[in-house]
Amino acid sequence: MVDLQLIHQLLTPADTKIVLLVLDGLGGLPIRAGGPTELEAASTPNMDRLVSEGMAGLHQPVGLGIAPGSGPGHIGLFGYDTIRYQIGRGVLEALGVGFDLQAADLAARGNFCTIDSAGRITDRRAGRIATEKAAALCAELREIELPGVEAFVEPVREHRFLFVLRGAELAEGIPDTDPGHVGSPPLAVRAERPEAERTAELVGRFVAEAREALEGHEPANMVLLRGFARRPDWPLFPEVFGLRSVAVAQYPMYRGVGKLVGMATREAGASLDELFSTVEQVWDDYEFAFMHVKGTDKAGEDGDFDLKVAIIEEVDSHIPRLVELGPAVILVTGDHSTPAALRSHSWHPVPFLLWSPSARRDAVQQFGERWCLAGGGGLCRSEDLMPLALAHAGRLAKFGA
Repeated sequence: MVDLQLIHQLLTPADTKIVLLVLDGLGGLPIRAGGPTELEAASTPNMDRLVSEGMAGLHQPVGLGIAPGSGPGHIGLFGYDTIRYQIGRGVLEALGVGFDLQAADLAARGNFCTIDSAGRITDRRAGRIATEKAAALCAELREIELPGVEAFVEPVREHRFLFVLRGAELAEGIPDTDPGHVGSPPLAVRAERPEAERTAELVGRFVAEAREALEGHEPANMVLLRGFARRPDWPLFPEVFGLRSVAVAQYPMYRGVGKLVGMATREAGASLDELFSTVEQVWDDYEFAFMHVKGTDKAGEDGDFDLKVAIIEEVDSHIPRLVELGPAVILVTGDHSTPAALRSHSWHPVPFLLWSPSARRDAVQQFGERWCLAGGGGLCRSEDLMPLALAHAGRLAKFGA
């Protein structure tokens, strides 16, 4: 476990910058026995050059055999212990869309989904409906009134929405209603502890009335809720690591996870070109840039091996733009693995490359899972990557006499 207080004590001033480029769900698996993973199948001459001049390895976001969600996956990359620092998805969505989340508010991430006549889920994402359609449905759900509390329903992107309860005597302890797979009904709303009973009643009423309101809407005729949480009080990334920091992401949730730990945020548009252009525009103002690419994860969840390969290749084509900015460290990785073969997040360690003029080069010449396994970074915890980046950027002093 990384000791954030120790890292802060070891900070030393330096005129250096760090880029963390996260290809969401980067890790993969072969779709045929003996074949390549998505990353191994991709043509990535620029990332290959970086890894040949730097070091490679694999990182584990939570622990061996545990498939992480997107929240813990990113929290680990930011140097926080994913077990100690846990947060529900709702808070990240709220911060990502700029919702004024108050200390006592309870937030959840919502999905519009599709159920059949028997109430079984046939599509957890309602065909990834357009954001405009989701916004219209959210307007309908805002008509639902709950006794003694305010309920907020805000569109996020595509099928995703934000659900927030505000009022007295609300409590955490409401598990997800999303079973995580199709073929079964949404899970019943329940309380995990006695003090959450009233909150569970309110959420259950909202879900029941949402089903009535959405009846006849295809494909979005039901809702799933997950990640109920309040905003926590955590050590802030810019203070712990001594870096003026910015999160640049296309999807609100990933700006939210940056904002949660104190980063400034910038929306990155819809294309990879806009993502890299935004980083170029803000480069002079920050010492640490977290960049997020969502498409790799979406392709993996949709089981589209070839599309995931194509997105990795497109990202690679923009890598020279990062090199041109002159950072001391470029760290390229994912927050977790999302193999197209599994169509879901998985427990497999995630490949990373760390390029820096001060890196001790290993023998790895290509960026991919099987080669990273033999890299100098070995198999480490995700939270170890930030101290490693700081050291290569000349920002950590010696420990002890």
